Amino acid sequence: MNAQTEKFLIDGPVGKVECALDRTDAAPRGIALVAHPHPLFGGTMDNKVAQTLARTFVQLGYTTYRSNFRGVGATGGEHDNGIGEQDDLLALIDHMRAQPGQADVPLVLAGFSFGTFVLSHVAKRMFEAGKEIERMVLVGTAASRWDVAPVPDTTLVIHGEVDDTVPIQSVYDWARPQELPVVVIPGGEHFFHRKLHILKRVIVDAWR
Repeated sequence: MNAQTEKFLIDGPVGKVECALDRTDAAPRGIALVAHPHPLFGGTMDNKVAQTLARTFVQLGYTTYRSNFRGVGATGGEHDNGIGEQDDLLALIDHMRAQPGQADVPLVLAGFSFGTFVLSHVAKRMFEAGKEIERMVLVGTAASRWDVAPVPDTTLVIHGEVDDTVPIQSVYDWARPQELPVVVIPGGEHFFHRKLHILKRVIVDAWR
């Protein structure tokens, strides 16, 4: 991502989990976790949307973490259809919380595509365990392909108008019962080609 990105491994439920850390220049306001798109279709933590999310949250003042899902890069195990991947992200969150000064700071969860599905269930499990999340950001929510769990009403949902991987109608159908607004980027496709600056602006504006 940049020269300051720190790569490291943690122990996950079925082996090592490869992670990346980007720090802020000033005192952080919290911590953020970014989840990447589907690993069987080339998704990694270095995906351009995942990197855009990470850069955005660093700019917003969050110490930001990413990790590779099972079977990607140096992460052990095999793809588990988003089930074991939840356990791996929860292990990373435990690692994040164990770092000096991060036990009680605000936590943001941000996912793209398949990562939205995994994070929605991570959030559900955290809420059931009485753990707090400051806010969620879901980009390219994979509602047409997986059973994305309901999310808090503070969640920022962003989608491309002409996404042909996850049709926007499926996101409306998922969001409607929750009365969740959906921010639509005109002309945006699934990977937000030439629209990443708009994606970043939407998130920054939402934090103001």
